[in-house]
Amino acid sequence: MSNHRRDPDLVRSYVRTGGRLRPSRELDLVTLVVAAQDPAPGTSPDALRVLGVCNRRRVLSLAEIAAYLDLPPSVVKILASDLLDSGHLATPAPAKSVPELALLEEVLNGLRALAV
Repeated sequence: MSNHRRDPDLVRSYVRTGGRLRPSRELDLVTLVVAAQDPAPGTSPDALRVLGVCNRRRVLSLAEIAAYLDLPPSVVKILASDLLDSGHLATPAPAKSVPELALLEEVLNGLRALAV
């Protein structure tokens, strides 16, 4: 008989999220996050993996994290919302300056000229 081993990829989603079905925040798959603090002792293995990929790659979307870790996006949303609540992840502030309309029109005209 073969020796039965537990495959870590066979862990059910509800086990990874502690039985929760929804994140504590409204998050989209395009929400950007960045690691803000080192993990606390007792942090779950999946949360450690999320923080690890954020530390290596800097700013990532939740969809990218799900792809890198091969986890369901719904699980990543719940894990990320927990890490955002605890202050271990942060969402980067949007750019404060917006380019002037004239500059955007010049770029658009230049792109149109290239396409012809």
